[in-house]
Amino acid sequence: MIDPNRRRLLALAALGMATVAMPALAEFPDKPIRLIVPFPPGGPTDIVARPLAQALGTALKQPVVVENRGGAGGTIGADVVAKSPPDGYTLLMGTVGTNAINGALYKNLPHDVVRDFTPVALVASAPVALVVNPASGAKTVHEYVEYAKANPGKMSFGSAGNGAPGHLTGEMFASAAQVKLQHVPYKGSAPAITDLLGNQIPSMFDPVQSVVPHIRSGKLRALAVSGTTRSSVLPDVPTFAEAGVKGVESRAWWAVFGPANMPAEAVAKLKAEIGRITRSPEFRDPLANIGVQANADVTNLADFQKQEVARWQQAVRDSGAVNE
Repeated sequence: MIDPNRRRLLALAALGMATVAMPALAEFPDKPIRLIVPFPPGGPTDIVARPLAQALGTALKQPVVVENRGGAGGTIGADVVAKSPPDGYTLLMGTVGTNAINGALYKNLPHDVVRDFTPVALVASAPVALVVNPASGAKTVHEYVEYAKANPGKMSFGSAGNGAPGHLTGEMFASAAQVKLQHVPYKGSAPAITDLLGNQIPSMFDPVQSVVPHIRSGKLRALAVSGTTRSSVLPDVPTFAEAGVKGVESRAWWAVFGPANMPAEAVAKLKAEIGRITRSPEFRDPLANIGVQANADVTNLADFQKQEVARWQQAVRDSGAVNE
């Protein structure tokens, strides 16, 4: 018969060997992360995503690789994330378009903008600006409105696409000012700005950060911004309300989402690091210089998203915009 003490020692030794033999669970992340930007390079989403990816990669000690998958108002890139494994290694730089507006805008959206994603963290927001090519002749919102009233449907404006914040803000403006404008949708902000600079279109509604450099260089003229207060980088540019057109208030925003059912540990780690980054001067200050506010204040992205979905659904209905 084996001595009881010896039996206990053998049992402990066997347990120790089993513990050594078991593979250690990998700590998230242990490989590169993809951050899908659902619009072409160079647009407002890219401007927020790239510095975040760089800072997040440093914090997590793994590369965070930005991948531009533009098209269909952000739907294509968003769908890539919605259908990816929910392991935290494929993330979406979501926007007010992809994760609030598109649910009401598209009749046959291949995913649900709420149910098919895991909200992680709000990153930044910015007002929308009405900008014109100086050749348009409009120097104020009043002059812009007067021309539009005298020439119904002849004043056109570009945007990043049907249902983009710029498009819907333009529709809000047209309704509030009681004018008829012609919307020209593009596949992202960058190509629209290129045509605006070339005077192929006379005006555009777009988040401020993508147009501020051209305003500062004198190549574009800002007439108004959609915030409740003036933009810190455009202090001489009135809000729409100050310019005499009330009821035009909107903000574009950017947030990180993952596929539905991501592990809570991965979500918590990403949320903590993104929150730390968005509070840091290294991230906040360069964005503030182009009119973007880093948003470390919204702690519950899920609640914020639900409020935004409801608000923009109404804007889509009022605009009559529908995509197949």
